[in-house]
Amino acid sequence: MEARSNGLFITFEGLDGSGKSTQMKLAEDYLKSKGLAVVSTLEPGGTPIGEKIRDLLLDRDNFEMCPKAEVFLFLASRAQIVYQVIRPALNQNKIVLCDRFFDSSIAYQGIARGLGPEKILELSLWATEGLVPHLTFLLSVGTPQSEARKKARGEGQDRLEAQEDDFKQQVYKGYLQLARQFKDRFVVIDGEKSVSQVFQLVKEKIDELVG
Repeated sequence: MEARSNGLFITFEGLDGSGKSTQMKLAEDYLKSKGLAVVSTLEPGGTPIGEKIRDLLLDRDNFEMCPKAEVFLFLASRAQIVYQVIRPALNQNKIVLCDRFFDSSIAYQGIARGLGPEKILELSLWATEGLVPHLTFLLSVGTPQSEARKKARGEGQDRLEAQEDDFKQQVYKGYLQLARQFKDRFVVIDGEKSVSQVFQLVKEKIDELVG
């Protein structure tokens, strides 16, 4: 199933408000301080084409979007970012950090939308020519805490964030299911710890890989 490249591919997953973006930025700064070549990106988006797809996916005016159309838009963005950004960087022995990858689609569309986790994984591996992260950090924060953090930051809600709490709870359970299924690459961290406590755990795991 897995098609590895020479570099190192690390992804950060979790509900919006879990702290994954903060931890990824800290990881980027830490790796660069060690003199390592790092490329940071995000999903959906990360390329000019992907950003246009991201706008479609997150626009609250697009609430009529059906689940299968949603999946194919994510897959299109993912195929483009792997082709244009991730695979070239890995082939140059760089470390790639990505805010979300196909685990998000499995949790959101495969499990919470009910389209089937196996099917979403199959389609994602087809879209990315088998690319699988070497390491995935899951910032485990439940729905109430993630919503409270977003509210405290005064953030507006995009189309996916505006879904009902029950949907978000299913996403959270889906992530935990994935962590159990793929425990060889998932590292689950209690995202309700302080930023520094979480990063200490992230840093320790990264050090195991890069020294």
